Amino acid sequence: MNNFPEQEQQTEETQTRAVGKPRWYVVQVASGCEKKVKTDLEQRTNSFDLGDRVLQIRIPQSPTVKVKKDGSRVHGAEKVLPGYVLVEMILDDDAWQMVKNTPNVINFVGAEQRRAVGRGRGHVKPLPLSPSEVARIFKESEEAEPVLKIDMQVGDKILVLSGPFKDFAGEVIEVSTERNKLKALLSIFGRDTPVELEFNQVEKQG
Repeated sequence: MNNFPEQEQQTEETQTRAVGKPRWYVVQVASGCEKKVKTDLEQRTNSFDLGDRVLQIRIPQSPTVKVKKDGSRVHGAEKVLPGYVLVEMILDDDAWQMVKNTPNVINFVGAEQRRAVGRGRGHVKPLPLSPSEVARIFKESEEAEPVLKIDMQVGDKILVLSGPFKDFAGEVIEVSTERNKLKALLSIFGRDTPVELEFNQVEKQG
């Protein structure tokens, strides 16, 4: 005769959860700590032997191309969801506690469960992303066209490095990242004249 039916039931429920279907959850982390949290989660998953429950940890990113002052381009990536990390996991108590207690993790994104009695605000019940939300996030990050970034903006002082206006100085009045061009006011024959220039034709001054 089993004297601990509740304990047996809890064990069965935990085992059921542990072998359930993996879902993607969103974890809020301290600003700028996304990569550190990802590394820590991977290490802690191994240390706690939770590899069968925590399957993937992702930081969705989209490609970027930064145009430097000399016109050269540096390829990189920027986070699609700054301040968040996505975790594919089978959510049970052990996996939940491991993730939640990882340094720089603030909490799961979900619904706050208020306490019926006692002090405190209760806890957040993690809510998984829907398959369509997961598909959209990863599709946007994987298929996105590179975002062109240039270290210049309206009002910057520039010097023209090549072309018919070489050695002329001016001020940026328009930046068109889509066309890889900018427009600047150059002093030509004593008059401010708007001139369109390629990014790699100019150098930012000051």
